[in-house]
Amino acid sequence: MNAGHPVDAERPGAVETVAGPVADVGATLMHEHVFGLSPEILWNWPDIPEGWNLETRAREAADRLTELKEHGVDTIVDLTVIGLGRYVPAVQRVAELTEVNIVAATGLYTYDALPPYFGNRGPGSLFGGPDRLAEFFVRDITEGIGETGVKAGVLKCASDHLGMTAGCERVFRAVAEAHRATGAPISTHSHSASRGGLEQQRLLAAEGVDLGRVVIGHAGDSTDLAYLEELVAGGSYLGMDRFGIDTISSFEDRVATVAAMCERGHAGRMVLSHDSYCFNDRFDHEVVRRRHPDYHLLHISRDVLPELRRRGVTEEQIHQMLVANPRDILTPREPY
Repeated sequence: MNAGHPVDAERPGAVETVAGPVADVGATLMHEHVFGLSPEILWNWPDIPEGWNLETRAREAADRLTELKEHGVDTIVDLTVIGLGRYVPAVQRVAELTEVNIVAATGLYTYDALPPYFGNRGPGSLFGGPDRLAEFFVRDITEGIGETGVKAGVLKCASDHLGMTAGCERVFRAVAEAHRATGAPISTHSHSASRGGLEQQRLLAAEGVDLGRVVIGHAGDSTDLAYLEELVAGGSYLGMDRFGIDTISSFEDRVATVAAMCERGHAGRMVLSHDSYCFNDRFDHEVVRRRHPDYHLLHISRDVLPELRRRGVTEEQIHQMLVANPRDILTPREPY
């Protein structure tokens, strides 16, 4: 069966996408975003220069994804969750216009405090009560997001330079609970400069998570091979997923690190991506374009893969990072 062909939702191994379950995700970019939106800005100042028209932006995004398909990529994982402006109805429209599979995520993105809706509820909050984060995440996976019917296929959580703050810890524990209840994989945002992936692994392991079901995101920001091998030794996948953001780590450093890790036998524990957006109203598009000219969905296909091949990375290793590893991560597992 071809990648992206819809299948019976009850079929074992089917991966949930925005357009429904598919049997084979094919070549996959594991950390991208379709839309990053600021709802309160859009509600109150709809004439902002960036502009938001769902149909216009959906067609623009679909065109970009269709071009990506022409470059050999079948699926993207859209790691836009609460805190990043997730709006699944818009992504549904994109999915109607392109053959690229889009895997939706659930979770919550913060480096510190929780949004007031959750921050004012739950353990340690002003008003107390039960922590419902895991309940919300599980519902997104098992029933669907909002009224869309779209089921999330992956969980997302984040910590950054502030470390594992109380708010981040609460999200990580809720993600771990939802993971165990559903078997859905976990993908993180980590701060490589402070070796933050190790702290994430420790907390998730303490919550009973199989670290082999975890992608430590933004591991590719690091050139510290000892740190990366420590994450691999813990069992997790490494998200080499910010190709094109050269201000954090240069193109040369990113490809050299992936090539070195492949040479050391770790292709089976890496996935590739850009962390790019089709449309994001939180940044000035022209400034981003000038500062990060390679920050787009085609950079890996056009530039990164040829350079990896030049450095001795084999076709088998590239297939492992783009096809086999994502398939293993995204294939549903039983709760535990």
